[in-house]
Amino acid sequence: MQQVLIIDDDTELTALLGELLSLEGFSVRCADNGQMGLAMASELPPDIILLDVMMPVLNGMETLRQLRATSHVAILMLTARGEEVDRVMGLELGADDYLAKPFSDRELLARMRAILRRTRLPDPEPPTQAQEPVLAHDDVCVYPHRLETVCQGETVDLTGMETEMLACLLAHPGEVVSKAHLSEQVLGKRLMPFDRAVDVHISNLRKKLPERADAKPRIKTLRGKGYLWVD
Repeated sequence: MQQVLIIDDDTELTALLGELLSLEGFSVRCADNGQMGLAMASELPPDIILLDVMMPVLNGMETLRQLRATSHVAILMLTARGEEVDRVMGLELGADDYLAKPFSDRELLARMRAILRRTRLPDPEPPTQAQEPVLAHDDVCVYPHRLETVCQGETVDLTGMETEMLACLLAHPGEVVSKAHLSEQVLGKRLMPFDRAVDVHISNLRKKLPERADAKPRIKTLRGKGYLWVD
């Protein structure tokens, strides 16, 4: 049974979400502030965290920052509708995706399942590196099975979503991959107007991947078209 930790000070909402998710087969725990949420996540690591931005004691952004310092757990941010700055900041700090309040039960479940599919934990006994599928180009290798990225011989600390985004680009070196395709294949959702989730994940990749030996960019932006892994 997959474990969900809801960190939100709206107790009425968490009660409703707890009931919904329990009926869908999840095991649910709730915390009404970030400090309590961090303690609960440390005590029993969940599969996914639903994290509100505005909370007392420790707000959602600081909670996210501390979670990402030690964990790659899947995190879905819950933000107020229209608060784009919160959404972008959350993604930059390592959230996998965001959902604006109010949201429908169906949308929440779809978003959670999409994230869980793409941030799954590796199998206890993964296949050997020789047998494992690998996407490689120049000095970058991605092992999709265990969501691991190696660049210039060193492991790169990427989130599950960032790894999937990189794998999607590496599968088409020298070709333009549209934002719509990246959103559907990696985030599991249709690209909506003003949705910057793909852009922020790509920005994080640019920051985390070491510079190429020839100093050329690894990822090129083609305005209005998408992104290209430079061949």
